Amino acid sequence: MRLRNKPWADERLGEFPNYAIAQPESHKGKWRELFGNDNPLYIEVGTGKGRFITEMAKAHPTINFIGIEVYKSVIVSALDLLIEAAVPNLKLLSVDAVNLADYFEKGEVDRVYLNFSDPWPKTRHAKRRLTHSSFLGIYESILPEKGEIHFKTDNQGLFESSLLSISDYGMKLTFISLDLHNSSFEGNIMTEYEEKFSKKGNRIYRLEAQYR
Repeated sequence: MRLRNKPWADERLGEFPNYAIAQPESHKGKWRELFGNDNPLYIEVGTGKGRFITEMAKAHPTINFIGIEVYKSVIVSALDLLIEAAVPNLKLLSVDAVNLADYFEKGEVDRVYLNFSDPWPKTRHAKRRLTHSSFLGIYESILPEKGEIHFKTDNQGLFESSLLSISDYGMKLTFISLDLHNSSFEGNIMTEYEEKFSKKGNRIYRLEAQYR
């Protein structure tokens, strides 16, 4: 993904500390205190410009959401959506997913969403895929027993490698769709990429998996 540099992004994020959390490690084990309730907590890793996570927060006010995006030049777009939506159950973090265990206690996160992640198609880059076993271990460290991962992509190769990685890790696949938009699945909220690719005729793949 080619990113347009936004040197003002860091300052912009700092202007809204109630939405963009600057020191997430200080909230480890205390995220429900920050939200002011005991509702479930769902996170999206690789939230991009924020359409999915913002619409999810609007549609599910009794669930807390956190959008996680490493690139500040991207997450400022998510911040703009959040400011406009003014939903109290969504926060944003600009951090690297490899460090999630530094920000969340075991069992503190109830579900992880992965949407249209970078496919990293070359074999030598497999460890960078967000469904690689190393990342599955990171998610497991912050999810409860039988915690869930929900994953969507238009990339068939990534979907196939993810199915294999998740199965090899010992997780239970509870839902698989090879053509989401032509299935009976209800309640789908599209990401920016999902809308773009589906308009081109690309099939959308989706899975749900549960730790044992």
